[in-house]
Amino acid sequence: MTDIVRIETNQRMSRVVKAGGLVFVGGQTSADHAPDVKVQTAKVLEKIDGFLEKAGIDRTRLVSAQVWLSDISRDFAGMNEVWDAWVPQGCAPTRATVQAKLAAPELLVEIAVVALA
Repeated sequence: MTDIVRIETNQRMSRVVKAGGLVFVGGQTSADHAPDVKVQTAKVLEKIDGFLEKAGIDRTRLVSAQVWLSDISRDFAGMNEVWDAWVPQGCAPTRATVQAKLAAPELLVEIAVVALA
């Protein structure tokens, strides 16, 4: 039986779950509500880096990502500019990007990732 490790957990959710050789980082948003998707994306990716580090890995282990944008036609290019600079050469995960109504109107981007432990 595989152990399940939960990082930064509470009654509602865990920020990170390690199970079955995978690391799941739940959807992350920016605490900086700047009206600029590049700023928010950079802050989200910084948070993801920190959670991957807590799980003992880094972004070279990413296998999948889900990106939600509040306005895909306005913010897709800006988000991709920051994303492309963040993903290590040759280590791009599979990715889906969609438009969605996020939890608060000031949020422009949310990202969740899965990586190999």
